[in-house]
Amino acid sequence: MKKYQLMAPGPTPVPSEVLLAMAQPMIHHRTPQYEALFIEVRSGLKRLFQTEADVLPLACSGTGAMEAAVVNTLSAGDSVAVIRAGKFGDRWVEICKAYGVNVVELAAPFGHSVPAARVAETLRAHTAVKAVLTQHSESSTGVLHDVRGYAALTRGTDTILIVDAVSSLGIADLPMDAWGVDLVVSGSQKGLMLPPGVAFCALGEKAWAKAKTSTLPKYYLNLAEERKAVVKNEAHFTPAVSIIVGLREVLRMIETEGLANVFKRHDRLARATRAGVEALGLELFAKATPSPALTAVAAPKGVDSETIVAAYSKAHNITIAGGQGEMKGKVFRLGHMGYAAEFDVVIALSALEQVLAELGQPVDFGSSVRAAQKIFAEKS
Repeated sequence: MKKYQLMAPGPTPVPSEVLLAMAQPMIHHRTPQYEALFIEVRSGLKRLFQTEADVLPLACSGTGAMEAAVVNTLSAGDSVAVIRAGKFGDRWVEICKAYGVNVVELAAPFGHSVPAARVAETLRAHTAVKAVLTQHSESSTGVLHDVRGYAALTRGTDTILIVDAVSSLGIADLPMDAWGVDLVVSGSQKGLMLPPGVAFCALGEKAWAKAKTSTLPKYYLNLAEERKAVVKNEAHFTPAVSIIVGLREVLRMIETEGLANVFKRHDRLARATRAGVEALGLELFAKATPSPALTAVAAPKGVDSETIVAAYSKAHNITIAGGQGEMKGKVFRLGHMGYAAEFDVVIALSALEQVLAELGQPVDFGSSVRAAQKIFAEKS
């Protein structure tokens, strides 16, 4: 028997106390019991998003929240600038084009990012741009984009900044109000340590002003209608009740650990993973600032990364992730987000040593774990 380990960059493991909370008998969402639950959840979400704005939970995946961000703030024929440097940058482009929104692509090779200075040049050259859309953590490449720098450019202008924080919320610092980010979307199955099924949209005042003039079609994802319900501690449509119950437990766990400590833990896990990978002579795929959510690794020369993913699964009962789109076969990705701790990294790296050896690659056994342990031994 081999114990199963989920080490993909989402969905991620769910803590046992959260699973137990979600296993409680179902409650109805139009009751005082749910109202009390949702009051606590609303407050916790504001602290997590670091905003005074209401955070709107939606019963859908993170992509649903991305679509909601577009259809609630823009109109057909509007122009937007999209940071396109990974599979999820592609998704912003695809959503916008599906609704007749004109896209100015700020493309960078996958594994790289787009400097804020280039965004500034684009905004000067394209004065009609209504919004800048970006990922914070581009989980397909393992890169962390300069959201703070982008926000400095849009703050004080009529252009809004829309950020996909699906793989960074509760993992990397993203103070929405302090940085001046106008709209943040996220999902339940990564840093929030929950099953997939709930997404989130948080809109600041500028984004809500855009919502008043947006003419794109929307019904289920009508955020203005959702907001009317949320401020009454209700949901517009049937919510994912059990996941919201689990969310209350997650928010309590994050409060206990402290948000700053959550960020430090993820940074430590990421640095240790990167050190371990490089100790094996492997190359990190991220050439820009790496994301603390996951580590994307270039496969050794002559090796299809899908064989590494398959070997993790078949030989060791560990699920990791491969490359997406044009990166398929070239990259494998190790998640270290959410319900993750030091020895999860040790397991992932020790398994990597065995997988590489099984595939005929030269391996200095113990080198990756040794490098990671040195990071963990640091005082801070």
